Amino acid sequence: MKMYQNRIFFSALYFLVISIYAQSPNYCENPPELNHNYSKKEAVQMALDLLVKEGIPGTSLAVLSEEGWFMANSGLANIEEKTPVQFCHLQYLQSIAKTYMAVAVLKLYEQGKIDLDDPITKYLPSSISNHLAKSDKISVRMLLNHTSGLAEYNFNPNYITKLFQDPEHIFEPEDYIKYIHGKPLDFPVGSKYSYRNTNYVLLAIIVNKITGDHTAFIREVVFRPLQLEHTYYPLVVNQLGNDQLVSAYWDRHSQGIIENVSKIQQNNVANMVGDDGIVTTPVEAIIFLKGLMEGKLINKTTLQEMLQWAKRKDGTPAYGLGIAYSSINGFKSYGHTGGGIGAGSELRYFPDKGVYMFVGINLGTVTESPLHKGIAPARDQLFKAILE
Repeated sequence: MKMYQNRIFFSALYFLVISIYAQSPNYCENPPELNHNYSKKEAVQMALDLLVKEGIPGTSLAVLSEEGWFMANSGLANIEEKTPVQFCHLQYLQSIAKTYMAVAVLKLYEQGKIDLDDPITKYLPSSISNHLAKSDKISVRMLLNHTSGLAEYNFNPNYITKLFQDPEHIFEPEDYIKYIHGKPLDFPVGSKYSYRNTNYVLLAIIVNKITGDHTAFIREVVFRPLQLEHTYYPLVVNQLGNDQLVSAYWDRHSQGIIENVSKIQQNNVANMVGDDGIVTTPVEAIIFLKGLMEGKLINKTTLQEMLQWAKRKDGTPAYGLGIAYSSINGFKSYGHTGGGIGAGSELRYFPDKGVYMFVGINLGTVTESPLHKGIAPARDQLFKAILE
């Protein structure tokens, strides 16, 4: 939902950076060597096929375990043209982008340019912080782990109306924050965890102020070290080259009938800043999370800081600094999920199993649909196949 200005300059910079590591592996045209004898192969494929049977147009999965790489697809990337989903189709990460944004903030922390426990007023323009309740009491850490108490911009009906009535509208980062101007805190600063996209828009604005452009900084400190040649932020469709996005579908009226909303989805994601906005392949999503967990992006001490969990009401761990904690089938998971108008995705690392996985679908997940009733158990079957 956000297209930062000066795109022409920074897009040119991006392609210059790409040329610097042109000798790096091309994970789309030349995928990693796959284990075609993967022990979970049949069960995983059955689960993916069930997702499609229950109404998802198409889905793509990558798994990296002690058995090596395994990838599988089911269904269609585009229904109208009957294009099968392939491993090299770009998938929408949606809110998984928050983990990338958090890495950028933590790199600035390592460089001594941000103190995580400083108030955000130290880093935000006063034109923004003056409109935020208790901004002098909210720390950078509280934005990262969703304990700030700030209101959610996309809960504002005026934002939703603008988004759907004028899908061509270009939002700037500051535009989102205007939707919470003067709003009281939802809860006292630092008193509990509650997920808010607003927090990550503010982090993008902070990194913009420090670096000049947070998108260029993310490409420099995340994409380049891991040689992510098929990962894009911001999304500029006419600059994807030969890489192809999956088409996006949505049950607009929650009646179990889907329609192609690719244009709305693309415009929406292209304008996102900090809290969303990245597209990539399943393999490169895993390479990112694996690189993070192995200390290739931030040092091990900072990674441990990242994995300090804000807790839910019941005392269970919920969210670190840009990364979520979950328990699935009794196994702990580090990663993130994402949902949008026309897509959904999950990126997870199961440390006790040594398993990384990414799954993307091209069906909207942010509004209710009767299709979700059958999709949920199919998802459960997928995790059972991978983990057991």
